[in-house]
Amino acid sequence: MLLKNGMVVLQDGVKKADLLIENGRICKIAPSIAGDGIDLNGRTVLPGLIDMHVHLREPGYEKKENIESGCRAAVKGGFTQICCMPNTKPVTDNKVVVSYIKNRAREVGLCKVHPVGAITEGQEGKNLAAIGAMKAAGAVALSEDGKTVVNTKLMANAMQYASDFGLVCLCHCEDHSLVDGGVVNEGYHSTLTGLKGSLRAAEDIIIAREICLAESLDVPVHICHVSTYSGVQLIRDAKKRGVKVTAETCPHYFTLTDEAIAGFDPDTKVNPPLREEKDRLAIIEGLSDGTIDCIVTDHAPHHYDDKHVEYDMAAFGISGIETSFALSYTQLVKGGVLTIEQLAERMSAAPARILSLEGGVLQEGVVADLTVVDLNEEWTVDPALFESKGKNTPFKGRKVCGRVKMTVSDGEIKYQE
Repeated sequence: MLLKNGMVVLQDGVKKADLLIENGRICKIAPSIAGDGIDLNGRTVLPGLIDMHVHLREPGYEKKENIESGCRAAVKGGFTQICCMPNTKPVTDNKVVVSYIKNRAREVGLCKVHPVGAITEGQEGKNLAAIGAMKAAGAVALSEDGKTVVNTKLMANAMQYASDFGLVCLCHCEDHSLVDGGVVNEGYHSTLTGLKGSLRAAEDIIIAREICLAESLDVPVHICHVSTYSGVQLIRDAKKRGVKVTAETCPHYFTLTDEAIAGFDPDTKVNPPLREEKDRLAIIEGLSDGTIDCIVTDHAPHHYDDKHVEYDMAAFGISGIETSFALSYTQLVKGGVLTIEQLAERMSAAPARILSLEGGVLQEGVVADLTVVDLNEEWTVDPALFESKGKNTPFKGRKVCGRVKMTVSDGEIKYQE
């Protein structure tokens, strides 16, 4: 495959170039390569996007999403690799379920799917899951996603064992006793709506605990979907001390605030909840200065019936994999916070580095995973057009800039508009 006349996002800048792909790898990047190919007409070529936090729901919750629909949504969103969370049914806590997910993804043949194994058996917080067996079967990380391991000794053991196997724990940080049934951020808008609020401290306390464990044990830890200004500061201070902590956030935390809950739209219900403007600004600052390493989607598709109920009863989560790039580009690059090279770092290189995945950069010799986007195209989010089964998005009707035109994985076109 020869791609011609692209604006290629390299680690040292954006350059107009052609890319020659052979045997699934980039074999040449040059100002001009002779031969007939696909004319990109000056569109931007990014490293294939990597989402290290998605929910594919299969096995067990195929009504919400399955591996095929999730992968179709992923490549439409520009993602060539995704990491799926373990809160399936049965829970991804053993080599059998890990192997099942890998095999199903190979059958679908769209993007690469990397299972994330559970930290504890059945996500019950009692006994460690079979970490070594899951790693051997293809798990790339561990997480109790949607839950926090309450027992600190057990969490310390998990982080130590994970490190011994070359894995990292992806930590959902939430003190359930403080959340106490809260469904939104505790503050002005929770008072205004009468919806039960959840304190920032519920997230911050566990962020602080995981940092303390990582520092004491001298092992890496990754903080999931950071949403608070105080959480950003905890991570920033820890990094300055040399703690092996990395962190992620999601587009909804730097594009929305809890003002969005005023209309009682259940599609604004996420966990952790949308916070206040000072939190949103701190998240943006954290992305700018590198405190927050990467942008993920926390893609959480739900069936219509799970969301179209009273706010208190609605499921948490946003179907976000098809809007992530455009929201991030519009808010952060057009907003003057990041360069396109820095956005590629947050959405490709950093996830690859944290999870030791191949890819994440464009250079000769690497796997040919790339995403072609038109940065100038404006479009309106319409969930009816989503490939995902989950149409639950608070961004419906929102105008964004930057549209995915082509997604190439292992040198093969997996999506083309």
